[in-house]
Amino acid sequence: VFCVCAARDMGVRRLMEFICNVAPNPGELAPVETIDGKFIKMDINGPTSIFVFQTSIEQHVGEVTYFKVISGILKEGMDLINTTKNSKERISQIYCVAGKTRMKVSEMQAGDIGATVKLKDVKHNHTLCDKDAEISFPPLKYPAPRYTTAIKAVNESDEEKMGEYIHKLAEEDPTYIIEYSKELKQILLHGQGEYHINTLKWYFDNVYKIDIQFLKPKIPYRETITKIAAGDYRHRKQSGGSGQFGEVHLVIEPFVEGMPVPEMYKIDGKEMKISLRGTDVTELSWGGKLVFCNCVVGGSIDARFLPAILKGIMEKMEEGPLTGSYARDIRVCVYDGKMHPVDSNEISFRLAGRNAFSAAFKIAGPKILEPIYDVEVLVPSDRLGDVMGDLQGRRALIVGMSSEKGFEKILAKVPLKEMNKYSTSLSSITQGRAMFKLKFSNYEKVPAEVQEELLKAYEAEQVED
Repeated sequence: VFCVCAARDMGVRRLMEFICNVAPNPGELAPVETIDGKFIKMDINGPTSIFVFQTSIEQHVGEVTYFKVISGILKEGMDLINTTKNSKERISQIYCVAGKTRMKVSEMQAGDIGATVKLKDVKHNHTLCDKDAEISFPPLKYPAPRYTTAIKAVNESDEEKMGEYIHKLAEEDPTYIIEYSKELKQILLHGQGEYHINTLKWYFDNVYKIDIQFLKPKIPYRETITKIAAGDYRHRKQSGGSGQFGEVHLVIEPFVEGMPVPEMYKIDGKEMKISLRGTDVTELSWGGKLVFCNCVVGGSIDARFLPAILKGIMEKMEEGPLTGSYARDIRVCVYDGKMHPVDSNEISFRLAGRNAFSAAFKIAGPKILEPIYDVEVLVPSDRLGDVMGDLQGRRALIVGMSSEKGFEKILAKVPLKEMNKYSTSLSSITQGRAMFKLKFSNYEKVPAEVQEELLKAYEAEQVED
């Protein structure tokens, strides 16, 4: 381990001497494998190929592209093909870079690292090569994010500028991942840790002069039901001329893959026979399914109104009755209803279907589901007990333990709600000696006390709005 301070020139010379004496010459490195399985030797006599590993935007200069010459000789004025974008690029200038100092050179050889400017459409992980070489190197693999926060501009008028600058920073540092969650109505920023995220805030405070704030990210809960329930609704509106009329009767039940086709339901002590005439299965983009069964007999509802009923149900699936979260894994059987020869239309049945579904959902044993993540922690043995205790305090289920690379490995299933700022907590407990990674596993029902808290919080939000 080398302790180095570049700002004060401490330890830098020793590090550089070590690299020169120990690290291999570029010509001694193993050939680089391309995406299509070819091997490119780092040889000045081969076809010219460069790999772009970094881009940055500098004031008065524009976009600066950093690259490594993998093979051949790169010269000023060369025309290369961007095999990632299938476009042509001209290397007008080449620089040898040492920190902020750039020295102009006329050429670079295999193994050299340099920079260029004014390329049209080149980003990190792109490959440029001779037009006849057809070389494409695999992209760099960046570590998965370990810390997530919501980000918002203090002044609404700065939202657009904030989005522009965030994407610029993400282009320079691909370990920043930006996404807008339509479901949560938040801009989510993913990074490697709290310090990494605070670095971005430093840029906004000191470079871009925009006030931003970090908020706790909302949790993408799901809603479902646990028992069979029936619901009906009559929509009637008359205001002169043709009005609106539609009545829908339906039954809902939890859907499980492979469950049999419904034939009979028992509602309020009465048996009700069902005659299935058609099924529409919707794969929900947020996970799970909605199964819509047409069980209408006797023409009580015209078939042309069924898509409108399904549309109304989907509207409530996108905004569940409990907390406004997405609903999933429900089978709906529309078995009866009424229509009017003049006043019935698609809007009437869309509203009737939506309200009938909402009424049935509320009495079908509704439950909130929370996302569960597989968490893997590598921790020094002397801190194992502390980390285990912290995980159990986060409602974790420990599923396995083993030893790996001199560390103790803990495998656990933890609700996403409890993983907020876990990287900071783990670093504090272990003095920065532990590592972890997490991956989405499944959705599970929340405990009763947690569901009650969520319902109260949602009701309070609705009152404020």
